[in-house]
Amino acid sequence: MGKRDGQRGAAVEGARTRRFVRALPVLMIAAGAVVDLMTAPNVSAIPLFAAAPLIAAPFFSLASTVRTAGAALLVVVVIRAAHGTIGRVAPLTELLTLVTVSALALVINGVVRRGNEQLASARVIAETAMRAVLPTPDDRIGGLLVAARYEAAQADEFVGGDLFAIVDTPFGVRLVVGDVRGKGLEAVGAVAVVIGAFREAAEQESSLEGVAQRLERALAREGVRRGGLDSVEGFVTAVLAEIPAGSDVLRIVNRGHPEPILLHADGRLQVLAPGVPALPIGMGLGVWPDRSDEWTMPAGATLLVFTDGLSEARDARGAFYDPADRLRGRIFPGPEELLSALTDDVRLHTGGRSTDDMALLAVGRPARGQKGPRKTVKIVGRDGG
Repeated sequence: MGKRDGQRGAAVEGARTRRFVRALPVLMIAAGAVVDLMTAPNVSAIPLFAAAPLIAAPFFSLASTVRTAGAALLVVVVIRAAHGTIGRVAPLTELLTLVTVSALALVINGVVRRGNEQLASARVIAETAMRAVLPTPDDRIGGLLVAARYEAAQADEFVGGDLFAIVDTPFGVRLVVGDVRGKGLEAVGAVAVVIGAFREAAEQESSLEGVAQRLERALAREGVRRGGLDSVEGFVTAVLAEIPAGSDVLRIVNRGHPEPILLHADGRLQVLAPGVPALPIGMGLGVWPDRSDEWTMPAGATLLVFTDGLSEARDARGAFYDPADRLRGRIFPGPEELLSALTDDVRLHTGGRSTDDMALLAVGRPARGQKGPRKTVKIVGRDGG
């Protein structure tokens, strides 16, 4: 209900805004005609007529802007002819002013249209890049059930610094969920560096700590290539996890990231806080060695890893969303159902007003006889677009 209500409210508000903008140039022309007809001939409403094409220019098509300018000119000519003043200097000056403003409106319309075309092209490129960097994971990897989501804060913003990846390696299933500082195509580039380094290191490094250090070095090389990234701009918060095959062991290295949650089949919940807090990747190279923490992940349990777009989502009163509190005691058939319920719940909490992207990755150890449904990963906006 929360998702549908948020989408319905946003759609209604957007429709009202569009109707108002569509009607505004007509209202300006009508108001100008009323003022001119109801007042003395020496009183001019030309500012109202001039405003009509200027308002239409950034929102209407070229043809609609031309029609608006033409309508404003026609009304002014008819009124001046009715007053018998069309041949006088002042009305002619007003008409010249309106023609000039209309020409300026057409120029503005052309600039806006070209800008919109360029922006649309950039968005397509950005979305394509994001989908290439964050490919859809299989629903079963190394015998584990997998579900992933990337949700953009806005329908027209598909690019951010959130990331996830999961691979089956000789050392078990390994995954990373992280958040690169920044937005835009530069953030996508950094995401690509981190995920590329993770996929390579996950196959080669015998320990999860070794994978984390490989990511450190990869990010340091990227900083040198880009002319140097300081400790404020070049960091990545991340959780790396490892689930060895045939074992109920769960290992985690947390580098300054929100704490993952382990949901048990009976509704119990654990917040997996690191034993020793660590700095984000890119800020802790050489400061101390990474140390993984170990937990037990029995059959039927699901690991949930997320970015701060979830844990820092606020409601209308400014209260943060607490995933542990909202999920405690609840039981889900599998990772996909967990993420569906979670994304609906956070929309209900925020009223659809979230301003940060969020990446979610859920990995479940199947209970006996459990099967994983087919699914897809979506990159969507808060209004469902």
